[in-house]
Amino acid sequence: MVSKKIFDYLKKKKYKFEIIEHKTTYTAFDTARTTQKQEKKVKPEEIVKALVVKADKDYFLALVPAGKRLNKKKLLKAANALKKKKKEKSYKTLNLAKEAWMKKNILGRVGATPPFRELVKLDIYVDGVLAKQKSLYLGSGEYEYSIKVPASQYLKSEIPIKGSFSMKK
Repeated sequence: MVSKKIFDYLKKKKYKFEIIEHKTTYTAFDTARTTQKQEKKVKPEEIVKALVVKADKDYFLALVPAGKRLNKKKLLKAANALKKKKKEKSYKTLNLAKEAWMKKNILGRVGATPPFRELVKLDIYVDGVLAKQKSLYLGSGEYEYSIKVPASQYLKSEIPIKGSFSMKK
């Protein structure tokens, strides 16, 4: 089941949420296929792939739809636009975080990252495609469960930085 820490967080933030049980999956794409079979009306754009990214020495989450890939150049550009606004030095490099770092520092299992700012203690960037959805299916920290929340509530509660940084597979 979903950890007490995540469950308590959802209750504290007054999320309208639903825990979706599904077969064990290790990628957002597999979760999307499995959930679509179960839930019938789920669009691939609603399934969130939460990627832990390292830009120079900083870490943050990048959320993209399960059926798309992360465009690292566009994400770097979006992150640097924010750095420029804050009058900070731009990032030079951007890559996915190493699995070893994630195991030590991120709540939940690798590949099932729950994208909640307070719990992961990281800034969150969300692709515009996700921001336009009615519902979002988020990682729960476990491979057998997803958390369905209203997209509008997620955006209001987590205050992610919006951008356009996904691309077709």
